[in-house]
Amino acid sequence: MSGYRLPGFKGGQIDRATPLSFTFDGRRYQGVAGDTLASALLANGVDLFGRSFKYHRPRGLFSAGVEEPNALVTLRSGARAEPNTRATVVELFDGLEATSQNRWPSLAFDALAVNQLAGPLLSAGFYYKTFMGPTRKAWMLYEHFIRKAAGLGAGTTLPDPDRYEEMNAFCDVLVVGAGPAGLFAAFAAASSGARVILADEQAAPGGNLRDTPVAREALAELAAFDNVTLLARTTVYGYYDDNTMGAVERVADHVALPGEGRPRERHWTIRAKQVVLATGAIERPIVFGDNDKPGVMLADAGRIYVERHGVAPGRQVALFTNNDGAYRSVAALAAAGVPLSAIVDARPEIGAEARAIAEAAGAELILGHVVTRALGGQRLSGIAVAPFDPATGTKDGAPRQIGADCLLVSGGWTPTIHLASQAGGPARWDERLTAFLPGEPTQAWRAAGACNGALDTTSALVQGAKAGEEAARACGLSPNPVSLSAAAPEPLADAPLPVWDARPQGNNGYGKGKAFVDLQHDVTASDVSLAHREGFRSVEHLKRYTTLGMATDQGKTSNVIGLALMARERQLSIPEVGTTRFRPPYTPVALGALAGQARGAHFRPTRRTALHDWHVAKGAEMQAAGLWLRPRIYAQGSETVEQAYTREARQVRESVGMVDVSTLGKIDVQGPDAAEFLNRVYSNGFLKLPEGKARYGLMLREDGFLWDDGTTWRLSETQFLMTTTTANAAPVLSRLEFLLAAVWPELKLAVTSVTEQWAGMAVSGPKSREVLAAVVDDIDMSNEALPFMGVRKGHLSGVPVLVARLSFSGELAYEVYCGAHHGEAVWTRILEAGEPFGMIPYGVEALGTLRIEKGHVAGPELDGRTTAEDLGLAGMVSRKKHYVGSAMLDREGLTDPQRLKLVGLVSADGKKIRPGAHLVAANDPASPPRSLGHVTSVTYSPALEKYIALGLLEDGPNRLGEKLVATYPLNNIDVDVEVVSSHFFDPDGSRMHA
Repeated sequence: MSGYRLPGFKGGQIDRATPLSFTFDGRRYQGVAGDTLASALLANGVDLFGRSFKYHRPRGLFSAGVEEPNALVTLRSGARAEPNTRATVVELFDGLEATSQNRWPSLAFDALAVNQLAGPLLSAGFYYKTFMGPTRKAWMLYEHFIRKAAGLGAGTTLPDPDRYEEMNAFCDVLVVGAGPAGLFAAFAAASSGARVILADEQAAPGGNLRDTPVAREALAELAAFDNVTLLARTTVYGYYDDNTMGAVERVADHVALPGEGRPRERHWTIRAKQVVLATGAIERPIVFGDNDKPGVMLADAGRIYVERHGVAPGRQVALFTNNDGAYRSVAALAAAGVPLSAIVDARPEIGAEARAIAEAAGAELILGHVVTRALGGQRLSGIAVAPFDPATGTKDGAPRQIGADCLLVSGGWTPTIHLASQAGGPARWDERLTAFLPGEPTQAWRAAGACNGALDTTSALVQGAKAGEEAARACGLSPNPVSLSAAAPEPLADAPLPVWDARPQGNNGYGKGKAFVDLQHDVTASDVSLAHREGFRSVEHLKRYTTLGMATDQGKTSNVIGLALMARERQLSIPEVGTTRFRPPYTPVALGALAGQARGAHFRPTRRTALHDWHVAKGAEMQAAGLWLRPRIYAQGSETVEQAYTREARQVRESVGMVDVSTLGKIDVQGPDAAEFLNRVYSNGFLKLPEGKARYGLMLREDGFLWDDGTTWRLSETQFLMTTTTANAAPVLSRLEFLLAAVWPELKLAVTSVTEQWAGMAVSGPKSREVLAAVVDDIDMSNEALPFMGVRKGHLSGVPVLVARLSFSGELAYEVYCGAHHGEAVWTRILEAGEPFGMIPYGVEALGTLRIEKGHVAGPELDGRTTAEDLGLAGMVSRKKHYVGSAMLDREGLTDPQRLKLVGLVSADGKKIRPGAHLVAANDPASPPRSLGHVTSVTYSPALEKYIALGLLEDGPNRLGEKLVATYPLNNIDVDVEVVSSHFFDPDGSRMHA
């Protein structure tokens, strides 16, 4: 292929007055405004764009659109590097930097091209057969090299500096595709007053009518409507339930850097009442020997490069076709002065209009012949042509050779039915077009234009207008009749002669060479035959065994050919063989577009308690706890984390401290059936809980495993305040709402999240009662008046508060709740009252230390795999009532005596115990030794002055006193431990009941 810029070219979409500089593989080239990267490289005579996936064969430009299988490049560099970008759709901008892929050390000389010599070893399914031995561990050797060789481009590991936006849109009619059918569908719908969104993947609408009077008139009329939104550079990639479409708008992919405040891409979620699919059609090739050589290109792509970009695809162009539609390309090239040496048509006769075009072009017209092989080395230099009989195929005998540096190929058209397939029934086979058309809709859409088989402009316009009118009527609107502009007559018939494989059946040498079906995945015609011989004959099996249609192009130019070849092997018709269904996305979608702004700190909303600013001001080290930020420690000076939490925990044991517990989930449960509801939710009884009392409760999943725990306070006869773990606040609320809506709808109550309405603080330690007694105005804090688990309403320095006597630390402790807007005032007032006792704030590390010393369970123990009995809480599981999970409690797996049970562990040698370490017998000779359990929570205990841990151990309660090893094989850490009771400190609870 020796492409060049046509001298004196005017029109199209380029502006020669605006030169643009760009680089490809480090070499600088010049293009002009309106070029794509592909057209600019073609204009500069570049014919080698990449290397193939498996065989590393040289590959050139094949198409002019999203169907491109060969010209995949890495765009930009550094953090903005984007691999596997189709050069055919990259709009050129000044300073663009592109790099070829899948080659080493260079594109011109690729060392892995040696794979071509190992062709028989790399045939279909080779990965199932070649790398399976000689030993079971051989794969460990192969894997490194296979993974290194696999793939095409390499993505960046740097953070993406660009931003992405998300948009939700609602409309009456969504029209996908702004070609002839799409333009008139949008106009017809808009004339009724419908809210219309017209989305098209190209930079400018119009399709094959772009820059024609018909398109300009239609666009001008659409622009006059204020109820029409035109989304250019927007690909609708997926059709989902309830007429919901996913689309990506390339806002700034066509410039070097997004402007200030502009996203690089915008993801649209469009919910439409009605959809018109006007997605067009894609030209398909014909299989022949070495049909992947640089210089072989789809015929319509050649026309587009000439008409839109003023670029000739070659200096000695030939054309191979089986249909009249290809002669549009002949006419375009001839009008631009591009010489055509030969037109090879498989049909013995062609229409008068096609013949007139061929004669006007001055090309030799060779009817009843096919191209059997592309000739040349790294690029096309000629073609082999042989006679063809539609009944028997290519005839044997010495073929004729014709010189050519570019071969335009057209095997007919494949309607783009991807979106229709995602929301419709099985595709319908059209024998005249030899193509699949959209099946019956399963959602509110209708197809129009080329994707519905209307390949000529007039039919497309008529279908588009009709579809738009029908969509508007389905929305309850009354469209005005559309006056169709006079379109040029279409004398060229688009029905092709079914020619899929042009190779001769004999062995004359000119049918040899690899005949590719799927160019991007290097799937050949012989791979399809092999799949048939080895029993992979179903279209789904064919796809997976050969990887046909599984590349980034989803087989846009190869699927139908692959089906035709399998039909030939099975001696069935193509519709009898069937087709696979398309899945979203239609074209690759950047992960950044799907994530939008939900990344980094914005991946999930960061939640801060009412006391957050106070914690930060006092030097707290904050850490994430679910969605919340909580103080980890309040370090003094150069303290380490361990030194800080040890000091804080010791102060709580000896005197008093306070921790922010505002992050606990808080759910208001109100209604006459509130108590009955809680009695069905918790495994222990709540029906008779007195007013002014709290109770610790366990929630089970439906399968009987523990799910969440927390205390619930009865504030009145019909009102409760439920607390949950921080991480499960939202899931618990969601589950409660589900139970009320679907399981027990007869219960009269409401549940409401009030987590952010309350600020909560836990005051813990032997002096906690004295501190609160000094600041609480109207609550008797004595042991008799406010016993353990008691709840009282009162005021603290005039602020309304709830005070509950609860203890997570094992000390005498209280939880104080107030309105969030009073949180900091109440917090600081309590600290002031505690100054005589040396009161300090403490963080979640110290909180964890205190609860581990006491043997209280938390998230690491409630890991979804434990039961109440596993954690020593069997007494809290009622056998007298029905509640969520009760039906599954006696399953064999949940009552197995060998289940892992909660134990305490003490480091016997003074070493730190690693969380997650396996517990193994010290004298187990096996390698690796059998795991008897694992460590769940660890800390240094200031009360015991030892490293301690909680763990889950087989038959744990009966192994107290045993010596085990806590092994962490990832870092080769072994710690000798002794199994003890999980209640390390104050096992009788006398301190918290003081």
